[in-house]
Amino acid sequence: MSADQMSIGEMLAATVPMARTLNLEFRETSPGRAVVALPDQSDYHNHVGGPHAGAMFTLGESASGAIVLAAFGAELSRAVPLAVSAEIAYKKLAMGPVTATATLGRPAADVIAELDAGERPEFPVAIEIRREDGAVTGEMTVVWTLRPNNPS
Repeated sequence: MSADQMSIGEMLAATVPMARTLNLEFRETSPGRAVVALPDQSDYHNHVGGPHAGAMFTLGESASGAIVLAAFGAELSRAVPLAVSAEIAYKKLAMGPVTATATLGRPAADVIAELDAGERPEFPVAIEIRREDGAVTGEMTVVWTLRPNNPS
């Protein structure tokens, strides 16, 4: 399967070893929303039997990367997406499988306009991590940039 035929989830699983290691499930990847699930796996549990904080961070960061690729994949020939910073808050105990939902914090068109103007745009991606009963167990923000390949 060529890169053009791969889904964003398949591409991330193929190119990001940590996503494969955690067996992340890319359930939805669109420019408006990305949903990624972390199955309940005892190898990645913490001391209280839920998903380890590092696994939940990776889940959230992976969801943010999926939405970035969905929203800005057409720009990859001229810019590289890079995470600039990340912040996570653990709100409630997470037990069992958890799901991260990512949304862009700025309109994609505004980000592309900055790139077109020769700038290096930055934009936040907000992520909510929920357990199966719907309770929010974590909130995360990852700030991304599109670094131009040939800055002027």
